Amino acid sequence: MMLPEIWGGIECTVLRVNGQWRDQLRETGHHHRETDLDLVASLGVRRLRYPVLWERVAPESLSDCDWSWSDARLARLQSLGIAPIAGLIHHGSGPAYTDLLDPGFPEKLAAYAALAAARYPWVMDWTPVNEPLTTARFSALYAHWHPHGSDERSFLTALMNECRGTALAMRAIRQVQPEARLVQTEDLGKVFATEPLMDQAEHENTRRWLSLDLLWGRVDRDHPLYPALIAAGILPEHLEELVAEPCVPDVLGINHYVTSDRFLDHRVDLYHPSLTGEGGGGRRYVDTEAVRVPVPRSQLGFEPRLREAWERYHLPIAVTEAHLGCEDPDESARWLLETWNAAVSLRGEGVDILAVTPWSLFGAMDWVSLLRRSDGAYEPGVFDARFSPPRPTPLAGVVRSLATDGRFSGPLAQKPGWWRRPDRFVVQPELWGEEARPAA
Repeated sequence: MMLPEIWGGIECTVLRVNGQWRDQLRETGHHHRETDLDLVASLGVRRLRYPVLWERVAPESLSDCDWSWSDARLARLQSLGIAPIAGLIHHGSGPAYTDLLDPGFPEKLAAYAALAAARYPWVMDWTPVNEPLTTARFSALYAHWHPHGSDERSFLTALMNECRGTALAMRAIRQVQPEARLVQTEDLGKVFATEPLMDQAEHENTRRWLSLDLLWGRVDRDHPLYPALIAAGILPEHLEELVAEPCVPDVLGINHYVTSDRFLDHRVDLYHPSLTGEGGGGRRYVDTEAVRVPVPRSQLGFEPRLREAWERYHLPIAVTEAHLGCEDPDESARWLLETWNAAVSLRGEGVDILAVTPWSLFGAMDWVSLLRRSDGAYEPGVFDARFSPPRPTPLAGVVRSLATDGRFSGPLAQKPGWWRRPDRFVVQPELWGEEARPAA
């Protein structure tokens, strides 16, 4: 059996938070270290998710682009034999002259994509918008990031703009390079719940597919979320446009974190008060990581999420972000190994899993607060950028072994990760009771 490949990824988010810009490439130092790419090559990685971000290249105007940084980095990748997967927006809302609620956002993104493709016609793989559903939720439903919306109308407007923008961007890119491929990333975490919150979980589990359903041209009048989109002011002709001319990804990229699968519990007295919030209809409930409560482990993690995506879309899949922020670097290595083993197992079942991508090769800054605070909370990745040059972490040996040999054996692989140990629970199994069960 042919094994999945190992791709690489560099955390590259550029976004606005309460009027301030955050740039992960600068905050982790990668912006200043071209030699980082030689470290990537030393791992045996031959495909890399890499930024050609709209906000960095054309911050003031599309008529005033500075390609110098991207020119140098992409040329270096070429010389190293590493194929880039070029990202145009990574959790951002675009430069200051647009945002996710701008009616002109899709056309402006497409105009930038045309410029990028003309500049780099040899680049074959593109991700115009990383994780559109997640970005729309965090920016326009939860108000974490600019434009700080907090209602369904803003959320659905932002999501539609991202998906139309992706479709128009790929159309523009393919006018330059007809063989260009869309590598569309998304986080497909599932929501589980106690019985009184099952309706909320079922709504979120339908919603989690919406960005991909839009691109696939599946959101017609029979789609369960079509009425909500129309009620939010989405133009029927824009939905019909995607139905008539879908922008089906060439590769479906699944990003998944230990925090992605969630559990909703109405029994707030079982939890620390800090975990309790208010949801739709004024209901108070806890929204916590599903691994922290006794949801069956077989229903959590990469393997069931990848299988669900395959059964729904039947297109090639890559794990495009596998990362665990943790003080113990061995735990991060265990998360990657568990992801790899899931991918290999699914390939054995006939699922077309192309690759696993260790994310955040040079770490990330302040993701513990979703970038809402500037605490300098750095978490290492495959390399620790607090050293000069960046120092390999235990993950580096794992990545190199998987990239070159397709396997890894060592003491750290023998111990289960914390998400599989009994001390992970915030509610002990003996207090759980029969009324908590996974959402259908």
